[in-house]
Amino acid sequence: MEKYDKSIDMDSVYREYEKLVYRFLYSHTHDAEWSQELMQETFLRAVNSISRYDGTCKLSVWLCQIAKHILYQELRKKKQIETVELVDYLTDDSAPNGETSILKQESKIELYREIHLLPEREREVVLYRITGELSFREIGEILGKSENWSRTVFYRAKQKIREELKKYE
Repeated sequence: MEKYDKSIDMDSVYREYEKLVYRFLYSHTHDAEWSQELMQETFLRAVNSISRYDGTCKLSVWLCQIAKHILYQELRKKKQIETVELVDYLTDDSAPNGETSILKQESKIELYREIHLLPEREREVVLYRITGELSFREIGEILGKSENWSRTVFYRAKQKIREELKKYE
């Protein structure tokens, strides 16, 4: 295992990864101010524990793991099960493969219910993609998987949601 290279400047690490960590947190909280606070705490803890970074994963993954741990600590403190609010509809008009909204006519409540019922990994990918606006590559990095894995999971989750929403028609 390779230990952290002490020559790496944490200021440059912050500048390089602050947007990614912020988007990661925002995809969970959908609260800009709280995401900013959590991001600052993430980098503070990263600075304090950088000597324990062993290089077994990408630095971005390590930072997002810290951010997720901090978020879960805060949620437990607040006794909240989930603070994520989704956009009005599951859309992704900017996706490289031309993905468009799943079913715009469906109500938010039905959509929320179906996303909530997805298995955790699928739910995470969907939320990172639509609320955090993370690329499939970034999602793969965060979850320790490939870009293609992220695309596949998102596509399958989208298909499941479509099928379930058809039942409400």
